[in-house]
Amino acid sequence: MLPDCHTHSRFSGDSEENPEIMIKSAIKNNMKYFCFTDHLDLDYPENDVDFNLDVDTYYPYIHHLKESYSDKIDIGIGVECGLEPHHSARLNDIITKYPFDYIIGSSHIVNGKDPYYKSYFENRTNKEAYIEYFDYILRCLETCSNFDVYGHLDYVIRYTPYKDDAFSYFDYSDIIDEILKKLISSGKGIEVNTGGYLNGLSQPNPCEDIIRRYNELGGEILTIGSDAHKATIIGSNFDKAGTLISKCGFKYITIFKNRCPEFIKL
Repeated sequence: MLPDCHTHSRFSGDSEENPEIMIKSAIKNNMKYFCFTDHLDLDYPENDVDFNLDVDTYYPYIHHLKESYSDKIDIGIGVECGLEPHHSARLNDIITKYPFDYIIGSSHIVNGKDPYYKSYFENRTNKEAYIEYFDYILRCLETCSNFDVYGHLDYVIRYTPYKDDAFSYFDYSDIIDEILKKLISSGKGIEVNTGGYLNGLSQPNPCEDIIRRYNELGGEILTIGSDAHKATIIGSNFDKAGTLISKCGFKYITIFKNRCPEFIKL
C-alpha cells in the first residue's frame, strides 16, 4: 500500500488513538513507510480542544516506537502545523527543537475561525468564505516558510454546508494558481488528503482539478495521507486516490526523511 504521510494519534487534541495500534495497522496494510503528523495549532479558538502539541513528550515517545518497529516498517516523525502569520516565529521555535522528518503546513484557523465549525460560513455566501480562506493561505505563504508540504489545500470545502457541489477550481483559478506557483517556486509540495472522501466529498483534498493544475505548473512534490485519527482509517481510499494521482499526470509520490523528499514510483 502507498505510504500514509498524514496521521494523528492521542498526541493530537482531537484523537484518542494509541500510536502503537496505528503502527500495527500500517504494518497489517503492508505499508513500508508510515508517518505521524500530530497537530500543532497555537491558541486554537475553541476551548474544548487543545492543539498545543507537547513535542518534548511526543518526539521521544514516537522515536522509541520507530526504533522498536524498525525491522517491520519505516516510521517518520512529523508535525502538522496550523499556519498563522502572527505565530510563524513561535511555530519555528517549537519544530526546530527536534529533528523531525516531515512538516505539514495547514490552514485550519482563518482570521480566528476554523471552517470546521458552521459559524465560519454564517451570514455570507460560500464564495465569500472560500475567497477568505484562499487569501489567508497567501498571507501564510508570505510569512511562514518552515514546512515541506501544504496540507489539504482546499480544506474549506470539506466542511461547507454546500459540499463540493458548490466548488469549482475554475471559479477561483487566479488565486489558487498564485498559491501553487508560490509553493512550487519555494520548493514546497502539496498533499492528496483522502479525508475528503470520508467527509462526504466526491474527491480528496485538494480536488482533482487542483492536483492536475499543480502538475501542469511544474509541481513535483506530492504526498498522500489519510488524515486518520483512528487506526482503522489508515490508508483509507488510497486505491482511489492512487488512480486519481496517476490520472493527473504524476508518476511518483513523495515521502520525507530528515526533511528531504524521496520519490516513490507509483
